[in-house]
Amino acid sequence: MNRCVVGLQWGDEGKGKVVDILAEQSDVVVRFAGGANAGHTVVIGDKKFKLHLMPSGAVRDDACCVVGNGVVMDPEIFIQEIEGLDKQGISMDSRLFISENAHVVLSYHKLEDSLREASLGKNKIGTTNRGIGPCYSDKIGRSYAIRMADFRDLASLKDKLTKIVEYKNKIFSALYDAEPIDVDSVFESCKVYADKLVKYVTNTTKYLHEAIDDGKNLLFEGAQGALLDLDHGTFPFVTSSNASALGMAPGCGVPSRLVDDFLGVIKAYTTRVGAGPFPSEQDNEIGQLIRDKGNEYGTTTGRPRRCGWFDGVVVKYSAKIGGIDQLAMMHLDTLSGMKELKLCKSYIVDGVETDFFPSDAKTLEKVECVYETLPGWDEDITAISDYNDLPANAKAYVDMVEKITGVRVGVVGVGPGRSQAIFRN
Repeated sequence: MNRCVVGLQWGDEGKGKVVDILAEQSDVVVRFAGGANAGHTVVIGDKKFKLHLMPSGAVRDDACCVVGNGVVMDPEIFIQEIEGLDKQGISMDSRLFISENAHVVLSYHKLEDSLREASLGKNKIGTTNRGIGPCYSDKIGRSYAIRMADFRDLASLKDKLTKIVEYKNKIFSALYDAEPIDVDSVFESCKVYADKLVKYVTNTTKYLHEAIDDGKNLLFEGAQGALLDLDHGTFPFVTSSNASALGMAPGCGVPSRLVDDFLGVIKAYTTRVGAGPFPSEQDNEIGQLIRDKGNEYGTTTGRPRRCGWFDGVVVKYSAKIGGIDQLAMMHLDTLSGMKELKLCKSYIVDGVETDFFPSDAKTLEKVECVYETLPGWDEDITAISDYNDLPANAKAYVDMVEKITGVRVGVVGVGPGRSQAIFRN
C-alpha cells in the first residue's frame, strides 16, 4: 500500500510521529516539499529525534529514505542530521537517496531572507530566516539556481557561483546597503557539501517508479501544513512550496492516483507560528494553558506557537482540496482537565454564515467563529490503547470533529511516544 501523510492546519500537527509509526509498514519514505524550515519530532523511548530535512522514517533502520525534487536542500543542516543520526547508531549509508533536481539553499539565501524580512518592518511575513523563500525564488527564476546535480562538477559549479554571487552582491548593496559576500567562501563550503553528499544524489523519480513496479510500499511525507500552501493557504502568510497533498506529485514525480490512502494529520486544537490570520486563536489564559500542556514551541525555531480552539472550517477545507481519506488527530491528551471545549464549525463573513474556508488573509481577519461547545474530561488518557476505553466526553469530542469536517478520524494520538497512538481500524 502507498500512503501520503500531510498536515491539514498551519503545520506542527505531529506528522513526524505518524510517519514514524507507518514507516514500519513501508519500504520507502519520501519527503516531497519544503526545506529546513520544517521540524518533525520523533520520540522513541527516552530518545527524541528532531529532524528538519531528513524523512521521519530515517529512524527505522530498514526504511529507505528519499528527498524529492520538490525539497529545497540545505546541505549544512542535512549533513548535521546525517552525522547526528550516525552518532546514535543510525546509519543512512545505502538507504538514502537525494534528488539530483532538488535545489540547494546556500548562505546567500539565508542572508537575503533576513535582509528582506528586516526591510519589511511591521509588515514582515514571519519567515524562519532559513533561506527557503529566496531559494524557491531562484528556482522559479532559473538563471541563478543551484541544484544537487551541480555538486558533481565542481569546476562548473565555481563558474555558476561566480555569476550568482556577483548578481546577489549588486542586489544586496542596492536594496539593503549590505556588505558583499565572498564567492570563494561560498565555494569552499560547497566543496565540503559535495564531498559528503554526492554519493546520495540520484534520479529519485526513476528510483521511485522502479520501487512501485517492484511492489514496494511507499510512504510520502509532507512538510508544514495545507494552510501554509503557496497557492491554497493564507497568502501571503504562507511558505514558498505546495505544502498540501496537492504538492506530492510535482514534488517527487509520482502521480496521486498511485497513492491508496491520503492521511491528514491534525491537532485536537489549532496552532500557528508567525504572522497571519488565525480566527480561532485564544490570546488569553486558555491559549497559554494549551501552549504549556502541549509544549507548543517550535522544533525549528523554539518560538512559542499561537494556540486556539479546534477550527473545523480549516480542516474541512484542507481535506477537500487534498482528497483526504481519513484523519489522524494528535494531542487529544493535551485537552484533558479542561472543563469546557469549543470547536469552530463555521464562520460569519459579512453577516453570512459559511463552512467553506476563505483563504484570503484580509477576509479571515474579520471573520467570526461559530462554536460548538462540549464538556471536557478529567481522566489521564496517555496510557489508553483501546479507543473504547477513552472517556465518553473524549469520544464525543472525536465524534464532533468527524461531524464538522466530514472525514473519519482513523488515528487518535494520546501522547508523544510510538505506542501512544490509537488506531481505530
